[in-house]
Amino acid sequence: MLLRQGSIGPSVTALQRELNAVGYDIGVDGNFGNETMRAVRSYQRKQGLVTDGIAGPKTRALLHGQKNERLLRQIDLVDAADRLGVELAAVMAVNEVESRGSGFHFGGPHNGAPVILFERHIMRRQLQHHGINPLQYQRAQPDIVNASPGGYIGGHREHDRRERAGKIHTAASIESASWGLFQIMGFHWKRLGYQSAESYAADMAINEANQLGAFVRFIEKDKGIHAALRRHDWAGFASRYNGPNYAANDYDTKLAAAYRRHSEGMRLAA
Repeated sequence: MLLRQGSIGPSVTALQRELNAVGYDIGVDGNFGNETMRAVRSYQRKQGLVTDGIAGPKTRALLHGQKNERLLRQIDLVDAADRLGVELAAVMAVNEVESRGSGFHFGGPHNGAPVILFERHIMRRQLQHHGINPLQYQRAQPDIVNASPGGYIGGHREHDRRERAGKIHTAASIESASWGLFQIMGFHWKRLGYQSAESYAADMAINEANQLGAFVRFIEKDKGIHAALRRHDWAGFASRYNGPNYAANDYDTKLAAAYRRHSEGMRLAA
């Protein structure tokens, strides 16, 4: 659950008490206002977390004493912005809107595994790419090999689907999943400079900084999306990153709002 400015209720009350327990002095009223946001940003800054003023699972875990070295840090976003030659606020906006909040699963049988989404229609295509006729697998296991998208079961169980697909062809199964915070498809591995599909998957399993690195490589390889990010053309960015149906989910307006919020937050912190 993400708590941000405007959130209200018992979860905000609990957050305010947690912040006071680590040295802040804010009102405990269940209302996530400016005072709470400033305290969250301050805490995130001290801990090296992404300083977005949003109390998500990473911030809450640290408040509970659960430190995780695999999490994305603010300096990782600073380095990414420098490498891409774009504003830090723009990279932070993309991280907020386009990422899945966490690059890894916490709990369950796949605890610590990178977040993925397996695409059965891509698996069919990648089997053909590797010279394998997909028809027998499509008939026997349509949930993992199919001409149409779908079959999702969500969460950590997507690894079960990918592992079953891996018994057919390991590389194709990796190529058929999107990976990590920014859900970069595995079939991009060669274009992005990885040695193999397997090395791409291994890199995504190390930490969220590496997942951000895959996103940076992806942006660098696409001049159109890179230019859109640089000039804050959020509709242009979203149409290239999310596809032609981006407007149905308001990706462009969410990115624009997040960019304005992070720009303002940095001005206030300066």
